Amino acid sequence: MEAKKIYEILSGRFGSAIQQFQENTLPPSIVVGHQAIVEVCDFLKKAEELEFLSLICLSAVDMQEKGKMAVVYHLGSMRQRHTIVLKVELDRGSPHVRTVGTVWPVAAWYEREAYDLLGVVFDGHPDLRRILMPEDWEGYPLRKDYVYPKRYHTWDV
Repeated sequence: MEAKKIYEILSGRFGSAIQQFQENTLPPSIVVGHQAIVEVCDFLKKAEELEFLSLICLSAVDMQEKGKMAVVYHLGSMRQRHTIVLKVELDRGSPHVRTVGTVWPVAAWYEREAYDLLGVVFDGHPDLRRILMPEDWEGYPLRKDYVYPKRYHTWDV
């Protein structure tokens, strides 16, 4: 199924929570309101004609110039042979979104990475802590305004 058709299905079901269809991106993407992301993902997984059983990737992007963070969800359906990209835009000052770990358990790992490197908080996550950086690391190294420390404990960085 084409991305535009998936967008139309979601718009019909979720109304204004489906904010935009971005067809000029590769791949095309659907912007979803952060308050509806779990319900939208659950529908995409369970709907017979969609069957997005796989969360292929979840990542975060610092859109400092817009004062936003984006969480990007790449979904796939082996049975239906289609993919879709969802995006949720969050306030950069307090980037919170609900975990989709209740839909796809593998999300827990991806969400920890986005938290660790960009500071996105996934509300309801069962174990939201650093996964790549040391527990006592200060800040989020993939934010565009991050200033790397010259030293970490006794090591020159």
